[in-house]
Amino acid sequence: MNVSVKFCGIDFPNPTVLASGYLGVTGASLANCINNGAGGVTGKTLFMEPRPGHPNPTVLTFPGGLINAVGLCGEGIKNGIHEFKKFREMAPDAPLIGSIAGKNLKELIEVAEIMDTYPVDMIELNLSCPNVDDEMGRPIACDPLMTRDAIKAVRKVVKKPISAKLSPNVQNIGIVAKNAENEGADAITAVNTMGPGMLIDIKMRRPILSNKVGGVSGMALHPIAVRCVYDIYKAVQIPIIATGGIMNGKDAIEMILAGGSLLGIGCAITANDLNCFTMITDKIREYMKEEGFTDISEMVGLAHEI
Repeated sequence: MNVSVKFCGIDFPNPTVLASGYLGVTGASLANCINNGAGGVTGKTLFMEPRPGHPNPTVLTFPGGLINAVGLCGEGIKNGIHEFKKFREMAPDAPLIGSIAGKNLKELIEVAEIMDTYPVDMIELNLSCPNVDDEMGRPIACDPLMTRDAIKAVRKVVKKPISAKLSPNVQNIGIVAKNAENEGADAITAVNTMGPGMLIDIKMRRPILSNKVGGVSGMALHPIAVRCVYDIYKAVQIPIIATGGIMNGKDAIEMILAGGSLLGIGCAITANDLNCFTMITDKIREYMKEEGFTDISEMVGLAHEI
């Protein structure tokens, strides 16, 4: 069973990719995911300057998944080169996606220009974090025209493949994705966390997160993410990194049938440790054998043919 994926000209040995925000802070932690079966990895989102993020508590689990308001903390793009180089020393041939964002369009362009010179294979534009609205305003990916302008501007200064990371918090994600494709995006990452949501401590009688609200991911997000991937696949011709609540092999196969070529893995790490990458890939192989598929590409988007 062939589970390798050619994605934007990049060879992934299997479709699982560490999603941005999970274990993506250091080169060593990224390489550790590769050593534990990940087909590729995505670094933590970087801005121009270092960001402390929100104060703790920032991450909570609940029966339906996970809520976080980490606040896009990071060391800044200029400091990030050291970790990318360290990763390349430890995993020289593994696919590496660099994730970037900007406080405004001008900063996004500047960060993109720098990331384009780094030893990454692809650049993911984080246009959609839902827990920094009070600081940066409405996420770019929540507006089709803002998404169009951002992709158009970045495409002018970047030679490497670009993936636009979109938000589920929109009325028609297909239109947003189509605008990204029209302006030169090579792929779509779908989706970021939804919300923001809130959990309240009933004894303290106040929100638990210090930021009060945070992005919701995990099982609660999964059905929404599947529908988003399905809608995007209908709207565009470029490939999709399907992300959102993939906890096991069944979830992964759903995403592939909806239209995902790669699978962004995050919350599954909290439930299965780093074994999740191999576990999910093995389940995909089992399904392929049972259903008579020889190449994983034969499965992509099949839910649209019924």
